[in-house]
Amino acid sequence: MAKVITFGEIMLRLAPNGYYRFFQNDQMQATFGGGEANVAVSLANYGIDTAFVTKLPEHAIGQAAVNSLRHYGVDTSMIVRGGDRVGIYYLEKGASQRGSVCIYDRAHSSIQESSASEYDWNAIFEGAEWFHFTGITPALGPNVVEICREACKAAKAHGVKISCDLNYRGKLWTREEARAAMTDLCQYVDVCISNEEDAKDVFGIEAENTDIYGGKLNKEGYKSVAKQLADKFGFEKVAITLRTSISASDNDWAAMLYDGENYCFSKEYHLHITDRVGGGDSFGGGLIYSLLTGKSTQDAVEFAVAASALKHSIEGDYNLVTVSEVEKLAGGDGSGRVQR
Repeated sequence: MAKVITFGEIMLRLAPNGYYRFFQNDQMQATFGGGEANVAVSLANYGIDTAFVTKLPEHAIGQAAVNSLRHYGVDTSMIVRGGDRVGIYYLEKGASQRGSVCIYDRAHSSIQESSASEYDWNAIFEGAEWFHFTGITPALGPNVVEICREACKAAKAHGVKISCDLNYRGKLWTREEARAAMTDLCQYVDVCISNEEDAKDVFGIEAENTDIYGGKLNKEGYKSVAKQLADKFGFEKVAITLRTSISASDNDWAAMLYDGENYCFSKEYHLHITDRVGGGDSFGGGLIYSLLTGKSTQDAVEFAVAASALKHSIEGDYNLVTVSEVEKLAGGDGSGRVQR
């Protein structure tokens, strides 16, 4: 059975070639991605037995989504089949001072219209050690909030650790809706992942003296954010990613991991970005791998940040890197020299 279970929506991603704007020409690249699916692929690439749970239609596009996961070794045997459509998102990649744009077309997707009775969580969690979901999934509707709640209850009953990336998406629900649902769901969570915006948007918790749009991050302020989150929900660990956005093409990237005693900050990477979508998910995958394999708090955050730094160089949602590649970067070799 799978060691890690992730649950969420996998979508068809349609994106213009390179840095073209929408319909600047008549071609779009078709791939697949989605928060929890991206985490599953990362973990499978690291050699962790991982299963992704969702609902997909039985037609050719739904099967293509399943096949994209199978290609990277993700267990798809627990995916529920049915419904009429695969959710879609359109991505226009930004460059320089022009930001990226995501447009969602996911209403009435199979998972959005699924019900709690369709998922046998007791069977799904048999033999599992870890469960991961994000705040994007319950944002799909009250019925999906209920599915997430049932999944969390079953995970707890099976002694499974639970991680959640808050991942607030204002295009999917309001702050008030997010706060109500995530306050309920976070009572089950052991490891919380957030960023400089999510904690504020969902729970009203923010770092002082920080301007995320002006490129000013006060790292010390995030100690308070992490502690407030841990105190509010009893999280064992809180990870906060720290992104300084110089432009759409260039970011500085780091993170902090709080374990109830220690606040461990990673080294900071300067990123020249190829594709930033999935960057947070690649951090989550790296963090779960690190904690499952017994890394220290400092080593865990270094591995997770290095994994995510590498993802920013890779086209598509999935982070197609190996443990050795991540460890090489985390160990200090970020030269990018040709491997011969």
